[in-house]
Amino acid sequence: MFPEPLHPAVVHFPIVFAVLLPISALVALWTIRRGATVRSAWLFPLVLAVALTGSSWVAIETGEAEEDRVEAIVGDAPIHAHEEAAERLLILSGLVALVAGVGMLSGPVGSAARLVATVGTVVVLAAGAQVGSLGGELVYEHGAAAAYSAPSAVPAWSSEGEGDEGH
Repeated sequence: MFPEPLHPAVVHFPIVFAVLLPISALVALWTIRRGATVRSAWLFPLVLAVALTGSSWVAIETGEAEEDRVEAIVGDAPIHAHEEAAERLLILSGLVALVAGVGMLSGPVGSAARLVATVGTVVVLAAGAQVGSLGGELVYEHGAAAAYSAPSAVPAWSSEGEGDEGH
């Protein structure tokens, strides 16, 4: 029912949430300025911030569950860098979610929290980009996917392994 390995399937959720979060925060600030209520306009960025934090936690947990298998192929240093970046994203997204929660208040405290949270979403986006980049390096530069692939047969179109030099 669940894909194996699970980590590559779940890591896309925090990436999508990290991209959508600053956009939704800016739209919410704009709609509040145009007269929308704080609760109706700011709820979506708050929900995205909480979803980002939750999905980041799930991505970290699934990554840790698969770490030993991939580490045998890749080595410790690139995995450690990716893991540290993921933990930084989790912490930053949690902080933004907390500040965004305060942003549900009306008045100067809520207004300040919404501005701080919006700036924080850009920081979170940068942190998410770093995690994704390091994850991509694991797969495409260090061959992490080889930990889950069976040794492949020589493709039929390849002349490798054939004794006939005429192909």
